[in-house]
Parts: sequence; C-alpha cells; structure tokens
Amino acid sequence: MKTCERFERIKSGYERDITFLRNHSQRSAGTKAAKTSATNALAVKSRMAKALGRHFNSCPICG
Repeated sequence: MKTCERFERIKSGYERDITFLRNHSQRSAGTKAAKTSATNALAVKSRMAKALGRHFNSCPICG
C-alpha cells in the first residue's frame, strides 16, 4: 500500500504519543497515573485509527 508523506507524519506523531504514554505507564506501575496513562494510550490509538481512516479516504495519493 502506497501512502503519502502526510499519512506517515500523522501516523508517526500518534505513535510517538502512544509510546510515551505506555512507557510512563510501565515506569509508574501500580499507581493511578499508570492506569490513566494506559487508558489514554488506548484512547490515542483509537483516535489515530480514525484520523488515518479520514486521511486515507480523502487523499488522492493514499486512496
């Protein structure tokens, strides 16, 4: 599947945020902050899927 630079930029930004949240969750294991970070990572992953889907549907290069 061929994708454009914007798709990759959107994806890498979300992946960076997800990685940060997961790492924080692992470092703070057993705390409320860890649970919140893990939950936020799942929410960000969902938002990433929606954003990439919207981009894929509207982009002439990706679609």
